Amino acid sequence: MALTSRGAAGRGEFRPRFDPAGLDDELRMVLPDLPAGRWLSMRTLLDRTVRARDWSRWSSRTQVLGAAAAGTDMVRMWRAEEPDSVAAAVMHARVAVERTVRAHRLGHQDAGRLWDEAVEACGAAAYASPDDPVPWTCLLALAPLDEHQRLPEHRVPAPDPLLAPGPWNLLGEVERRDPGNREAYHRMTTLLATRADGSWGQAHQFARWVLDRTPHGSPLLALPLYVRVGLWRDRHGPGRELDMYWAGEYAVQDAERALRGWFEAAHPAGRSILDLSHLAHALWAAHRFTEAARVFAAMGPCAATRPWVHRADPGDRRPAEEVAAEWIVRARGQCEAAAGGPGGGPRR
Repeated sequence: MALTSRGAAGRGEFRPRFDPAGLDDELRMVLPDLPAGRWLSMRTLLDRTVRARDWSRWSSRTQVLGAAAAGTDMVRMWRAEEPDSVAAAVMHARVAVERTVRAHRLGHQDAGRLWDEAVEACGAAAYASPDDPVPWTCLLALAPLDEHQRLPEHRVPAPDPLLAPGPWNLLGEVERRDPGNREAYHRMTTLLATRADGSWGQAHQFARWVLDRTPHGSPLLALPLYVRVGLWRDRHGPGRELDMYWAGEYAVQDAERALRGWFEAAHPAGRSILDLSHLAHALWAAHRFTEAARVFAAMGPCAATRPWVHRADPGDRRPAEEVAAEWIVRARGQCEAAAGGPGGGPRR
């Protein structure tokens, strides 16, 4: 359910919608079918996507659908009906990895068995779809579960001596199939920041290395904004309001680069709502209200909880969506007022 800031309900204010489909309307139409036991719409959407060889959209759609289907039997039913379906094989890998990650997070006794099944599913998907980056991205998603890098494929020397060892060969397999794959680079960033010997400093070095190789228009130009949130949380802790960290020269440069190099250059249909959320937050926190209003307008009614939820006070026990909605409503209203109305247009 969409939420707004406390005391705002009933007064007509903007109400953000937290939707895993983000701005992808076709995906949004499919998601309700999964809990209802219907998989044909998922198959149709994915078949159309893979035929177009739109690897960016293929990656994002299979990721969202995998998370949604992990608690259902839909993919098993699909594979039983169409055992030769490439899309079904890839979705089997997505679901297997999602279940493994969840089991590991909960400390479930079946986590080891699920790991083996997930690796096998990724291998089968890679064989069925050799040009597809997703099976390799799925293996990258498993890598953080090997927290101490016991497996040799998770401690490969980096291509730059300033970077830490990690699953570089897996990233390379994705890169060969889909250069600049957004999900893969974000997974690598998170791994470097959160594994047992990792840090946001390692992730920061990686993000800078990525920037040197990222072309104009790539969503990876927003990657440093995620790292800045991690560094900000480490240095300042939760519950901070507007502070000089976000108004510093390098933070503003990161926001400007994402705004000019990605937001203004990329096709609107391919934008991630999470990237837009991080960009709107960075611009708002830097007091770049007019630019932030344009980003909020591009988000429409959609929203993401991150990074807004990290501004909650330490003792705030409200649901993440409620906390994030309060901050989004506050920031969006402030930006629209400064820009002259919704969408950042001039006052009439």
